[in-house]
Amino acid sequence: MIGDQILYEDNHLLAINKLPGQITQGDKTGDPSLADLVKEFLKERDNKPGNVFCGVIHRLDRPVSGVVLLAKTSKALSRMVEKVRTRDFEKHYWAVVKNAPPKSADILENWLIKVEERNKSYVVSSGRPNAKLARLEYHDIAVSDGGYHLLDINLHTGRHHQIRCQLANIGCPIKGDLKYGAPRSNDDGSISLHAHEVSFEHPVTHLPITIQAPCPSIEKMFNIQ
Repeated sequence: MIGDQILYEDNHLLAINKLPGQITQGDKTGDPSLADLVKEFLKERDNKPGNVFCGVIHRLDRPVSGVVLLAKTSKALSRMVEKVRTRDFEKHYWAVVKNAPPKSADILENWLIKVEERNKSYVVSSGRPNAKLARLEYHDIAVSDGGYHLLDINLHTGRHHQIRCQLANIGCPIKGDLKYGAPRSNDDGSISLHAHEVSFEHPVTHLPITIQAPCPSIEKMFNIQ
């Protein structure tokens, strides 16, 4: 299965189109993580003895699909993690929402706080202790026959549940996202949020790289070719 999910690979990096329900890194559920599955795949495919290196550069929530970038070397991992930290790593998402956003395009800036025991983030005032600034830019790019809106989101910061929380705050909870106010779940337990594209400078070759992940369910809903 992992082989079919590979979007890009070279000697330093590997990009996977994560499926909803897959976890990027191990958690308390004990379910196999994407990183572990990739290690097993590379070990078998390349007939590698010993341990296989696979470093997680960034993560996606379990019900979210799309591009996850992994490092095949420690040098690539450290350089890419620094790019993510300094925001030299552009991430675009597709989000399907039922309600039209207040504006067709806007920049959202909110202060968010994560409540661990609920595994949920909330918009709070800027003076709240432990609150972190969250910033994203969205464009309403399509409307389906059923009245759903497709938002293209350029994520400027990487806060916990940021897109889910900020869109819910403007009255646009993501389709299927019960935690943030959607009226019903998706049949497969996913939410309609997809990491569609990442762009960055390659950590070794320094060439510009753009990787896109197809999402058949969203593409069909909005007649995207």
